Amino acid sequence: MGVFTYESEIVTAIPPAKMFKACILDGDTLIPQILPEAFKSVEYIEGNGGAGSIKKVAFGEGSQFKYMKQKVEAVDKDKFVYIYSVIEGDALMDKLEKITYETKLETSPNGGSVCKTTSKYYTIGEFELKEEGIKAGKEKALGMFKAIEAYLLANPNSY
Repeated sequence: MGVFTYESEIVTAIPPAKMFKACILDGDTLIPQILPEAFKSVEYIEGNGGAGSIKKVAFGEGSQFKYMKQKVEAVDKDKFVYIYSVIEGDALMDKLEKITYETKLETSPNGGSVCKTTSKYYTIGEFELKEEGIKAGKEKALGMFKAIEAYLLANPNSY
């Protein structure tokens, strides 16, 4: 088993508390509303969103995947940190044991925020992750992040 780590940063005009609430705390409801082609539904199988919770995400018609199960590893509402792992589903392609994402929102100098994400891909056997696969995932995550940002800018009193 190998572990491949990938880090990225996204800057937004939205302050960390507002982005964390919309993207993380209310994301299970908000994201399927604003991106129904990407996410059809989110349902908790265990827990209520805190550490240890497991949720099933059904992808929308526009996705190449059907579903994934995520385990919430940690939620820190004060430091704006969210860690979860994809533990099941066709997104793992039978080649990954799991993928763990750590997202942290920090205040940027202009009053917005910097979203820092560390992704760890745990491979099965000798499988080597290709750069194209990581880039494709990064592009989808960026698109989702930008859609949430656009929603918050268009609806400034929503959060």
